[in-house]
Parts: sequence; structure tokens; C-alpha cells
Amino acid sequence: MNRYFQEVLDAHEIIGHWLGDAEAKDDLCDNLLARFSPDFMMVGPAGVILNFDALNRFFRTQRGARQGLTLDIMAMQVVAESETGATVCYKEHQQIPGQQSSLRFSTAVFELDPQGHVIWRHLHETALQQE
Repeated sequence: MNRYFQEVLDAHEIIGHWLGDAEAKDDLCDNLLARFSPDFMMVGPAGVILNFDALNRFFRTQRGARQGLTLDIMAMQVVAESETGATVCYKEHQQIPGQQSSLRFSTAVFELDPQGHVIWRHLHETALQQE
């Protein structure tokens, strides 16, 4: 599998576990945040912009805040790829038991760190209508 697609899947597995399980271990959040560049920037579905510090504060305070959360990733596509990174788009379906699900379209920009690890540099999410 493409390493950028694998990173999207792996990161969302960790996010789902962290947000959906109040018993998640602290090192899970550390592992998650290590995947993001210190220069990371995200535009959320409502247009709110988060830098790395804001993302860090968000995740540190949200352990188990969305009990039972499931995240399904689909329709991954490479927009562009180079020796130093890639831009990938995908759809993300979120479901919390007893609540209406949400669907979003995301475009992620990845960099490779000096050791060749995939690092999230930028993420732009747009809410989609449910089909």
C-alpha cells in the first residue's frame, strides 16, 4: 500500500482510539502528536484554523470525549507526489453511537522527515452532505 495512504489509515486508527476510549494510555496521544510537523496547520470543516499547539491542546483534553467513535476512511487518492512528500485526498465517515454520522472530504499535505517518516504538514477538511 502507498505509504501516505497507510499513514492516513494508521493516524485515524489512533485518533479513533484516543477520542473514543477514556482508558486510552497517555503514550497513544504522544504517538499521535509525533506524526505532525511543528509547523502543522489545519482548516477544520467549520473554517477554524488550528496550528500544532492548538492541535496538541485539543488532543490532550479529548481522551474518551467521543465514546464509541468509529472512523472509516475511503476514496483515497494521490493528488501529487515527489521525493519530499505528497498531497492526498480522502473521505472520512465519523460515527458516534446514538448520534448522526458525519462525512468530510480531506486534503492532506505530507512531508518526509530526515529519517523518511511521513509527517502531516497541512490538513484541510470540508463537511459533505450525507448521500
